Amino acid sequence: MPKLILIDGSSYLYRAFHALPPLTNAHGEPTGALFGVVNMLRATLKAKPEYLAFVSDAPGPTFRDALYEQYKANRPPMPDDLRAQVEPMLAIVAALGFPILRVPGVEADDVIGTLAVQAREMGIEVEVSTSDKDMAQLVGPQVTLINTMSNTVMDSAGVMEKFGVRPEQIIDFLALTGDTVDNVPGVPKCGPKTAAKWLAEYHTLDGVIANADKIGGKIGESLREVLPRLPLSRELVTIKTDVALEFGPTELARREADTAQLRELYTRYEFKAALKDLDATPEPAGAHPVRDSSGIDRSEEHRAQGALLPTECSAPGEYELVTMQPAFDAWLERLRRADLIAFDTETTGIDAMRADIVGLSLAVEPGKACYIPLGHDYPGAPKQLDRDEVLAALKPIFEDPSRAKLGQHAKYDINILSHYGIEVQGLAHDSMLESYVWNATATRHDMDSLAKKYLGYDTIKYEQVAGKGAKQISFSQVDLDTACRYAAEDADITLRLHHALWPKLESVPALRSVYQDIEIPLVPVLAEMERRGVLIDGNALRLQSQQLGKRMLELQQQSHALAGHEFNLDSPKQLQTVLFDELGLAAKLKTPTGQPSTNEEALEAIADSHELPRLILDYRGLAKLRSTYTDKLSGIVNPRTGRVHTSYHQGSVATGRISSSDPNLQNIPVRTEEGRRIRQAFIAPPGWQVMAADYSQIELRIMAHLSGDEGLLKAFHEGGDVHRATAAEVFGLKPEEVSANQRRAAKAINFGLMYGMSAFGLARQLGVDRGEASDYMARYFARYPGVHAFMEATRERAHRDGYVETIFGRRLYLENLAARNQGLRQGAERAAVNAPMQGSAADIIKRAMIAVAAWLQPRDDAHMLMQVHDELVFEVRADAVDVVRAAVVERMAGAAELAVPLLVDVGVGTNWNEAH
Repeated sequence: MPKLILIDGSSYLYRAFHALPPLTNAHGEPTGALFGVVNMLRATLKAKPEYLAFVSDAPGPTFRDALYEQYKANRPPMPDDLRAQVEPMLAIVAALGFPILRVPGVEADDVIGTLAVQAREMGIEVEVSTSDKDMAQLVGPQVTLINTMSNTVMDSAGVMEKFGVRPEQIIDFLALTGDTVDNVPGVPKCGPKTAAKWLAEYHTLDGVIANADKIGGKIGESLREVLPRLPLSRELVTIKTDVALEFGPTELARREADTAQLRELYTRYEFKAALKDLDATPEPAGAHPVRDSSGIDRSEEHRAQGALLPTECSAPGEYELVTMQPAFDAWLERLRRADLIAFDTETTGIDAMRADIVGLSLAVEPGKACYIPLGHDYPGAPKQLDRDEVLAALKPIFEDPSRAKLGQHAKYDINILSHYGIEVQGLAHDSMLESYVWNATATRHDMDSLAKKYLGYDTIKYEQVAGKGAKQISFSQVDLDTACRYAAEDADITLRLHHALWPKLESVPALRSVYQDIEIPLVPVLAEMERRGVLIDGNALRLQSQQLGKRMLELQQQSHALAGHEFNLDSPKQLQTVLFDELGLAAKLKTPTGQPSTNEEALEAIADSHELPRLILDYRGLAKLRSTYTDKLSGIVNPRTGRVHTSYHQGSVATGRISSSDPNLQNIPVRTEEGRRIRQAFIAPPGWQVMAADYSQIELRIMAHLSGDEGLLKAFHEGGDVHRATAAEVFGLKPEEVSANQRRAAKAINFGLMYGMSAFGLARQLGVDRGEASDYMARYFARYPGVHAFMEATRERAHRDGYVETIFGRRLYLENLAARNQGLRQGAERAAVNAPMQGSAADIIKRAMIAVAAWLQPRDDAHMLMQVHDELVFEVRADAVDVVRAAVVERMAGAAELAVPLLVDVGVGTNWNEAH
């Protein structure tokens, strides 16, 4: 069936402008939105539709402006930076050969709607490329929406899943909810869920109007008040499908591209990937065959089975499916001769502690890779090599530290292979970590994102080979040829990424050192910690869940009493009504749609004005502890080990800190009774103790080192209470004269300034007025001028270079330093001040972990279990506590040479809370 792709140009131009950073070319011309749209257009052309068009709004008013003079009245004028990109965009669109449609008197939506209906009636499949929710009303047989920025396709089922209504109900749905972007009035306080509920019951807007008197509560009153204007709202949101056009769908074939004009435009706006594509010669179909172990090209067989072909998924190389011994022997010989081995495992799941291996892929030179299936068990699956024999043959190679290995997120594969008695040695590189160290914020660090950014290459996605959602199959059920295409590509792309990223790191010695001396050596340390896991007292957790539930019920009852009636504390809508409509509290923060926000920050902002917001915050905190920890931990105990195994993430936090998930160990509060009780459930086995070693005020010490401030250095060298010393300096007192409130203020200043806290923020934290907070800060900087000078110099350096650095040279890029939005810009400046401290602390504890792990490696009386912020947690045999404590303190204190000593506090107990 022929296809027509209709591109909503206006939608994508705005979407790209707000989604992408404010890029400029060498001439200072803005290019961010242009870059996003051009990439979308190039992706569209790769689909090779028979017909296509780029549809944009024409200048001047439309019939909707005549219907309602306030239509789109709230829209601000187009930003100058965006306006400057419109003409270049249209020039590139034309040069690419897209027909450009701009029809006066109607909107782009109406042109798209008319062409979609015409094409459908002619038996042409229609794909509308847009991010505009209004377009969902066009979806139906042969008409789908695609959002090329999120790579999602929406059909009728997708409309129902997203909006809760059928495509034919979207018009009525939009009339009820209104549209703040276009200033279309709806029913006040009627959100998507309410609109979907009404349409499910009454089917149409007319049905809702006819039954308006049956709808109770304040929302019913709101509905009845606006009944006369709902027909107008419906007319405003209805896309016309009968616009008189001078052209039809079959007249929209792509025109010949003007390559000379494209080359000039791409060069001017510095679109390097687009230029590369322009100069590339496409390969003929079948250029990259899939071969089996005998070397037979199985592409035609593969095509007959309906599977992905290399040219259909842009496979970059020649991949071999290894199912026979001679082919495997040949690969063994290649591995023995290789300077670097890229490897990747395919498994039955993403939990490395529960998954089984299904296959293994290998690459030793770009463009060539193999896949060795070991556990595909679908009906009729071809015979595969014996798993145990293959892994036994590979074991000497993987365990040889002199043979350099390369992975993408190799920690996962290392843990998988450990289940089969293979202890991987010689990990030299990890493409995920190469990207992370080079620029932590430039992109996500998964393979698909890295391939797109650094290779300009679209990888095969897991969903393409295994399906998605409820219909997703295990990789063991994927046919061998498709599995080979997907898995071998992983090893190949990992190797290609290394060749792209490693030279970048080599060019900056400090970054190379962070990568080679910190991140890579940490991989096996974290892998071992994940495999070890931690013991959990399930009975204690179950009791805590019951107690948390009881306390939550008490908070609910107190909240209902304050409100004067029952309401759902978990419903933001009901909470809005209670707080802002009934109690009349002033909303300090708004949602993106202009509604009063009820998120944590918003509730904190009004917590001093009424008791209810604080109760809600307490309730949410308990609910989070219960759902995340007390209810969950017992259920994720691994049946193989009897322990809970978290997953540590090296490439997720821009400052270099390690994060964890399933469970997230970083968010268990230590200052609340409930949080401490959860830590009581982390226990040691009989005859063992839990030992916790925590850096004392490490970020303040790093501030003293980096700033060189004499007063702060003196406070740490004297070894007293630094917050009391700061208070004495700020308030002009002797240390023994400092009151508890003055010490508290000094502590807030010490830590607040590291996070770039403003006088307003300090005032709110201390409960004083802004003038008093400003006075505190002025006194602080007068006493510690080196700190102030360091902060100012750091901000200047960040604006100059676009990044700041840790003590060890890790770069922390701050993309919002040039943001148009003042809040984003100020946030980036605050981050610039804090990032050197937080990033250096992250580097230091990583160095400590590597040193401690090396000392522990030959021992069997202690194991490192957890890393949480500035703390390391161990399981130590009772008779070895003194020896291990001394060794850990020595190595943690020696992880960096600062101008002040690094102090380590150590506690020991039968559980984590006792040890803290």
